[in-house]
Amino acid sequence: MTVAKSLLLFALAAVAEIGGAWLVWQGVREHRGWLWVGAGVIALGLYGFVATLQPDANFGRILAAYGGVFVAGSLAWGMAVDGFRPDRYDVVGALVCLVGVAVIMYAPRPA
Repeated sequence: MTVAKSLLLFALAAVAEIGGAWLVWQGVREHRGWLWVGAGVIALGLYGFVATLQPDANFGRILAAYGGVFVAGSLAWGMAVDGFRPDRYDVVGALVCLVGVAVIMYAPRPA
């Protein structure tokens, strides 16, 4: 159950951080206004709280692994929300990152 909880938290963190960054982008670059920027800042703050809920207590490990989730999640967000179409190198890079997440977070370690 711990791995499932961890994966869910990574997904929630990705939605909060990537969604927050996207909202700021929309507010500033697409001239949608300060309400969008403010919502983005709140979402980015929520990301920080979600990350603290990971079962592993090592900050560096969590953030390093989340980096891989962020890479893959950003490409997925772009596809779902902005019509981005990744090329094969984007896909391979994202898969490499996710393998890195699995190694960092879920490899067996001595107690």
